[in-house]
Amino acid sequence: QEQLVESGGGLVQAGGSLRLSCAASGRTFSGYTMGWFRQAPGKEREFVGGIGWNPDRTYYADSVKGRFTISRDNAKNTVYLQMNSLKPEDTAVYYCAASAYSSGSRAYEYTGWGQGTQVTVSS
Repeated sequence: QEQLVESGGGLVQAGGSLRLSCAASGRTFSGYTMGWFRQAPGKEREFVGGIGWNPDRTYYADSVKGRFTISRDNAKNTVYLQMNSLKPEDTAVYYCAASAYSSGSRAYEYTGWGQGTQVTVSS
């Protein structure tokens, strides 16, 4: 079964850092753009950032630009989300997914959603 599995979430104080991982199992997402989204309780799923198959091409939501960095290791079929200077408003379940669109930022443009990993930032 094709699936993405997120890991690395946890509880961190404001100003701290976390690194999330997203590993593909069952298939490779070769050639796909990979994206990170997040969803806080009572809110819609929100785009965080994406990375093209060429890892030099990344793009981010304004709310995380300068604090979050996405990278990928195509040999390991894994994508990472480095989160620095975390804020309480970053608290959410974080998901990764794959897109055939080169600059996808909408949830419907993505597929292969994982189960998510919880990130909680305390003030």
